[in-house]
This record gives sequence, C-alpha cells and structure tokens, in this order.
Amino acid sequence: MEEKDIRNETQKEPVKKKKFHHKDGDKGLNGKLSDLEQQLEDKTDELAKEKDDYIRLMAEFENYRRRSAAERLELINTASEKIILEILPVLDDCERALKALGDSEDCKAAKEGTELIYNKLLTILKNKGLKAIETEGQKFDTEYMEAVAQFPVQEEDKKGMVYDTVQRGYILGEKVIRYAKVVVGQ
Repeated sequence: MEEKDIRNETQKEPVKKKKFHHKDGDKGLNGKLSDLEQQLEDKTDELAKEKDDYIRLMAEFENYRRRSAAERLELINTASEKIILEILPVLDDCERALKALGDSEDCKAAKEGTELIYNKLLTILKNKGLKAIETEGQKFDTEYMEAVAQFPVQEEDKKGMVYDTVQRGYILGEKVIRYAKVVVGQ
C-alpha cells in the first residue's frame, strides 16, 4: 500500500484546463448579444406601442375638446333661438301696427313711435344673427317657405312664384327658425 501512495504522489495527473462559463450557460458572447438585441427590440416595440397609445389619447382629447366647444356653442344658439322665437310675434305685431298706421294720417306720433320700437327691436335681433327670409317676387322654395294658399295667375312667368307673404320667415345663423308662410302663384 505504501507503494501505491508513493506512486500517486510522484505521478502527477495532467492538469485539465477549465473552460470559462457564463451565467447564461453555454451561450457565450454571441448568445448574450442576441439576448440584448431581443430585449432592445422588445423595448422598442413597447415604446412604439406607448407612443401610439399616447397619440391616440391626445387625438381623442382634441376631438372631445372640439365636440364640447361645438356643443357649448350649440347650447348658446339654442337658448338664443328660443328667446328670439318668443319675440317674433311682437315683431309681427309691430309690422301689423305700422301697416295699419301707414294707411291713416291721423296718428303721426303713434306711427313714428311704433316705427322707432320696431327698428330698435329689429336691430337687436339682427345683431344676434337673425335674418328675414326674402319672399316677395322669389321662386317658391320649400327650404325656406311654407305654402298656405295658391293664387291663380295668368302669366306663365309668375307660376311657382311667391304672390304674397302671410307671415315673414326668419333664419338664425344658418338655421331656419320660422318658415315664411306664403301664397304661391298657380
């Protein structure tokens, strides 16, 4: 037994070189690089998705802002429309009074006072965006007029034309708030 021990001590076993191993196993430097490239690609995709989500969110917010501004403007116009619709009969009464006073020479002061009131009221309403629909001598247009009667006419060129206006129509902004009631030549 001693000989074996001596032989073992004298015989040296060849020293084996150890290989350098990464924590990732046998991937080596190329494997580590491809992992980093994959992580970079993943992060780039994630960033692109986040950027896209951000742009969409900003577009939605901008649409919301525009829509709410338009709704607010529409609400203001609707409120104005309701008030103006309630005032229009007063305007009609002023027109009738002026017509009745125009035939009479006795009430010059009443005529001037009524004209003054009518003109002030009309100016205020025009400043709010009210426009009268022109009907006299115009071709009948269902977009702005409502036919309440037909009147027989002999001339061909007067057929389909407005013969008389029973009630004046009005436009507020771009919207017809009251159609003109007219008599159409037939």
